[in-house]
Amino acid sequence: MDKTVIFAVAGSGKTYRIVERLDEVRRVLIVTYTEANRDNLRTRIIQKFGYFPANIVLCTYFTFLHSFCYRPFLLSEKRTKGVTYARSSEKGPKFGLDDDRRYMTKGRWLYHHRLAKYVEQTDTVKDVIARIEKYFDAFFVDEVQDFAGHDFNLLMALCRSEVECMFVGDFFQHTYDTSRDGAVNINLHADYEKYKARFKAAKMELDLASLIKSRRCSKSVCDFITEQIGIRIESHSDALTDVRLVEDHAVAQDLYQSPKIVKLFLQEHYKYGCYSQNWGASKGLDHYEDVCVVLHPAALDAWKAGALATLNPETRNKLYVACSRARGNLTFVPDAFLKQHKRKQAK
Repeated sequence: MDKTVIFAVAGSGKTYRIVERLDEVRRVLIVTYTEANRDNLRTRIIQKFGYFPANIVLCTYFTFLHSFCYRPFLLSEKRTKGVTYARSSEKGPKFGLDDDRRYMTKGRWLYHHRLAKYVEQTDTVKDVIARIEKYFDAFFVDEVQDFAGHDFNLLMALCRSEVECMFVGDFFQHTYDTSRDGAVNINLHADYEKYKARFKAAKMELDLASLIKSRRCSKSVCDFITEQIGIRIESHSDALTDVRLVEDHAVAQDLYQSPKIVKLFLQEHYKYGCYSQNWGASKGLDHYEDVCVVLHPAALDAWKAGALATLNPETRNKLYVACSRARGNLTFVPDAFLKQHKRKQAK
């Protein structure tokens, strides 16, 4: 069976690659991390077939983990109530790996960040693999770069299934982790070469070439990301668009008020009262044309110093995500300009 992980760049057609492999006969399980990407995949599948075929199952990771991997094998025995996204107390009593209390609250709600480990610890992985093989012919995973902690270990175990496995992701779009639990895989995303080696160890073929060019971003935007942010990305197009920093209050006001140009903020976009989203949360969104990226003070200083590539990795990755949403022009604005405008609007 084919076992492949495809390392792609933003806008290169990751979703298209998955959808093109689907038909109305082969049974395929598709797992992705975010709800936004699940919805995007669902839309693309319906566009292809005119409806959502019954032979395709699409779900977010924690739905898959709880409903497919845990419930059929452990629910009746463990009598748990569901999944909680609260974290176990680090100050509480320490329970061993074979103690159920390590994996759930006193009220019997499963800790999301330890559920994959619970499946492993209860020797249930082999049953999950058998279930995948019984019901599906292929297992596809999107946004693989966001799998972390125990979840990454479970994914590597499940790729032993005797079905086609295709995982797709962009290492540099790693902005969130599915979960974290202490030091488990804490340095998973610290080194690109070591990260790739983890898939090789799981006997997966690495595809580093087929999705290296963006179909979304212009040459101008790709060159900016490569040269200024330090993340290599090429464009399928030779089109040139504007990439600029705006420090004119009148222009910034027009951008702020435009209902057609999305404003992407590092965080708390909802406080600005405009058409907006956060840098990281824009991942998976493919419908923007021109994009305005709002720079907080540290990012603005880095822009002016030509040092965006030196931002901490999480911030740099989120900036890459934000910039790579642009199909057209890419504009940067200091957040102080929009805060001032917002204060004026509030008076």
